[in-house]
Amino acid sequence: MPKHTDTDRTPRYRENSLSLVGAVAMGTGVMIGAGIFALTGQVAELAGTWFPFAFLAAAVVTGFSAYSYVKLSNAYPSAGGIGMFLEKAYGKTTMTGACALLMYFSMVINESLVARTFGTYTLQLFDAGGVRWLIPALGVALLAFAFVVNIVGNRLIEMFSFVMAFLKIGGITIFAIGGLWVSGLSFGSVSVAPNDTSAGSFLGAVALAILAYKGFTTITNSGGEIVNPHRNVGRAIIIAIGVCIVIYFLVALAVGGNLTIEEIVAARDYALAEAARPAFGRYGLWFTVLFAIVATVSGVIASVFAVSRMLAMITEMKLVPHSHFGMPGSIQKHTLVYTIVAAMLLTVFFDLSRIAALGAIFYIVMDIAVHWGVLRHLRTDIDIKVWVPATAIILDVVVLSALIMVKALSDMMVVYASVAGLVLIFAGERLFLRAKS
Repeated sequence: MPKHTDTDRTPRYRENSLSLVGAVAMGTGVMIGAGIFALTGQVAELAGTWFPFAFLAAAVVTGFSAYSYVKLSNAYPSAGGIGMFLEKAYGKTTMTGACALLMYFSMVINESLVARTFGTYTLQLFDAGGVRWLIPALGVALLAFAFVVNIVGNRLIEMFSFVMAFLKIGGITIFAIGGLWVSGLSFGSVSVAPNDTSAGSFLGAVALAILAYKGFTTITNSGGEIVNPHRNVGRAIIIAIGVCIVIYFLVALAVGGNLTIEEIVAARDYALAEAARPAFGRYGLWFTVLFAIVATVSGVIASVFAVSRMLAMITEMKLVPHSHFGMPGSIQKHTLVYTIVAAMLLTVFFDLSRIAALGAIFYIVMDIAVHWGVLRHLRTDIDIKVWVPATAIILDVVVLSALIMVKALSDMMVVYASVAGLVLIFAGERLFLRAKS
């Protein structure tokens, strides 16, 4: 077997280095870290008293989307994940490269979202709410820690993800059950017949809530490393989504039972910590913040692990430009550096609301491209039921349109940034492939 050296640029993937349990832990690690802690307040701001049902509606949309990824993963398990799926559908074209980059940037945006959430919740332990620069500083420190853990290797990441997933699922379940008990099962901020929520706002909230589930795609990006991938990648996706559906809905009910909508929106960046105050007192606040820290730390580590490997794969496929910048080691280590640096920049310069909206727009556009590729080019190869991805496209278009309309009315800068990002990515990819050919 050839020996790797510091000048060896080949991406290194260890087959059978991730078990089914490890894959589920990694998927739930990304989803829970990004979702319920970072997005509860953002979703409640748009959906009002319907915000718990926004998470359920997002689960329905995610379920239709997951069908295509499960079918693709069973047929083409690969460390490149979505990059490989797009290449199977569209070949080595601008569509493949640009949409793979959309997925990459949506995951990097997700990492910055979680990093800032880590900083926001950590500050709740101290009387430092007015020192706003500490939020990005703590987020950058978390990303630096994630870089160190990822350099060590897969086994540490699997063990760390499994332990952290167990701790945070247990902790957040205690929070949900305890919060519901203390509230006397009274859901003052939840209504099945709201008079303060428009259809457009609710659908915009659903688009944001989809971010709470999209972490399942990180499992596909490690398909080449999971034991028995033709079977276990799809199983890991289904199990991870199912776990998160139950947890998100229970937590949303617990938050709605202890805070008014106005209180949730006022504390939208740390809504769970705020809900712990009336429910459990100061000790409950500490408990909630500590497992929020556990969730965000493990979420960032798992996300960085998966997305840096996807970028390494599409780099090896010659779909994106690459420069070593004098760094030794494999392409995987280089893409890890690029991922961490990009996430750090976003953490420093963007707030949670804008990060969440931008990430949702990029992700949904990429998701539509995956389903269209399945329908247009792969439906006979992977034996799909055509109506499922077709429905997924319709649902994606509806929630994406609603989110754009909501942001156009409240924060046009997000729309401008999204359009500019899409144009730069597609135009840049087209120029790169043209120059290469």
